[in-house]
Amino acid sequence: MPHHKPPLAMTMGDPAGIGPELSLLAWRKRRRGDAPFYLLAAPAHLSAIARRTGIDAPIIETEPSWAARAIERGLPVVPLENPVEAEPGRPDACNAEAIIESIARAVSAARAGEARAVVTNPIAKAMLYAAGFRFPGHTEYLGDLAKAWEEPAFPVMMIWSETLAVVPVTIHIPLSEAPKALSVDLIVKTARVVDRDLRARFGLTRPRLALAGLNPHAGEGGAIGREEITIIGPAIEQLRAEGVDAVGPLPADTMFHAKARARYDVALTMYHDQGLIPVKTLAFDDGVNVTLGLPFVRTSPDHGTAFDIAGKGVANPASLIAALRLADRLTH
Repeated sequence: MPHHKPPLAMTMGDPAGIGPELSLLAWRKRRRGDAPFYLLAAPAHLSAIARRTGIDAPIIETEPSWAARAIERGLPVVPLENPVEAEPGRPDACNAEAIIESIARAVSAARAGEARAVVTNPIAKAMLYAAGFRFPGHTEYLGDLAKAWEEPAFPVMMIWSETLAVVPVTIHIPLSEAPKALSVDLIVKTARVVDRDLRARFGLTRPRLALAGLNPHAGEGGAIGREEITIIGPAIEQLRAEGVDAVGPLPADTMFHAKARARYDVALTMYHDQGLIPVKTLAFDDGVNVTLGLPFVRTSPDHGTAFDIAGKGVANPASLIAALRLADRLTH
């Protein structure tokens, strides 16, 4: 079946990580009917990685409008303006401008209708901080780029898999800061975005949201902490009053086994590891990071740059392929 919709735009990620070889493998493992995509990267660098890892994937320099035709013959690559000099496993801040350019141009392509979704390869934030990058991570930077749409964006990170979907309410902050960052307003705003996007993009008529408590045993009636009584409970009451199907606060240690998971569509956890440990344990290879609350679809593998195995030809592209397929599904 020919694709009449725009292709998916894929970012380079950190060129010293596994992103380049995952991109090559994603092209190699394309199935008939998979959405076409192109990669914003440096063609010469990709060719060198293909040779080094023995991945048979021709590199085709192209424009976004030609990607759907080019992908039958090789991996379509839209060249970056910034240079890329990268040795696998050796991250270098000199590539920061190219990494940031790749992300910014993918979002611009989505805004211009040259891409129907953005799929991002993993970045190493420390390398970007060294070059003056001022955002805590990918998600926050994408939220800033979304301002060009002149729509209010409230980016929300969801790790999605067929087995479990999780949204951490507080994300990349120290664990000691998470209780201080929690508020009724933050929980309500996050849950509203989740409810809206699960309806609009995932096609759920009435999404079921399960909210974790912060403390062991969800506070045990105030005996082990009061955030469930003062913050999480009132947020759930407000959400229910707005028509959101929200339950909780639930003890986090009993909400991720199979029988419990069958009772909800997404778990909202109060801090990063409370949600990401279970989802990465259950679905490490095929979990996808989806950013909700943006005016465009963004997906990403749910793993990092894996500098320790970069260039060795052992990286598993399953999560990137799942990210491409989910981006296609959400924009059909």
